[in-house]
Amino acid sequence: MENKLTIDIYGEQYPLKGDVDIEYMKKLAAIVDAKMNELVKKNQYLPAQRIGVLTALHIADDYFQMKKDYDELVRFLDNK
Repeated sequence: MENKLTIDIYGEQYPLKGDVDIEYMKKLAAIVDAKMNELVKKNQYLPAQRIGVLTALHIADDYFQMKKDYDELVRFLDNK
């Protein structure tokens, strides 16, 4: 079943639809919104587009750091 909702990220409305749970989509939007607001406090003169790109880079870095930690844990457990 396709779910639809409108989320607010950094003061902009985005209509979304997908087969993902609505609460999950809201959580994703909240993470992006929080990261953008965190970055704008440090870089208040950057335009929204640059804040968006910086946010994407920070989230990508978080992902790769967690993946690295996960892969190390899997290797550790495989060697036991």
